[in-house]
Amino acid sequence: MQPTAEQLELIERQLGRKPRGIDAIAYATEQGVPVVLQMRSLIDDKPFPTLYWLCSRELYQRIAEIETAGWVKQIEQELADDAELRQRYLAQQQAYVALRWQLMDPADKVRIEQLGFTDLFHRYGIGGIAQWDKVRCLHMQYAHHLVADNLIGERMDREFGLDQSLAQLRI
Repeated sequence: MQPTAEQLELIERQLGRKPRGIDAIAYATEQGVPVVLQMRSLIDDKPFPTLYWLCSRELYQRIAEIETAGWVKQIEQELADDAELRQRYLAQQQAYVALRWQLMDPADKVRIEQLGFTDLFHRYGIGGIAQWDKVRCLHMQYAHHLVADNLIGERMDREFGLDQSLAQLRI
């Protein structure tokens, strides 16, 4: 959904700066508070391979605490140890890349090819990561989870209850 003028003001307050490159609001609370933004893949002729951007300051802070506690290393170890889990995660990375191409503005596709960035958009997965068996940026993983199948986000909901606070999000 395209953001309203009021939602754009909310997003600016959430981010602490004027937003650039928003294509749509990918996820909002029932009250209309934007939580996840769908981003353009090219901003001022610069590649931006992050399809989904978490704009909630409150969720950002909670996820930062999870990252600081070292949970990324734990989940990466589980991915290394569990072949089935790793295969599911790799499939989600591929699905993310395919969805980014599917949702990409046609003019951006042409310009990305002209600028020589096509390979980058095939290689970079969730959170702009090239090593798909690693986990980068839980914020982007969770943003992806709110709009698509993402096992990292599912685990964060189960282990940290992030989903329980979505309805009460403040700006």
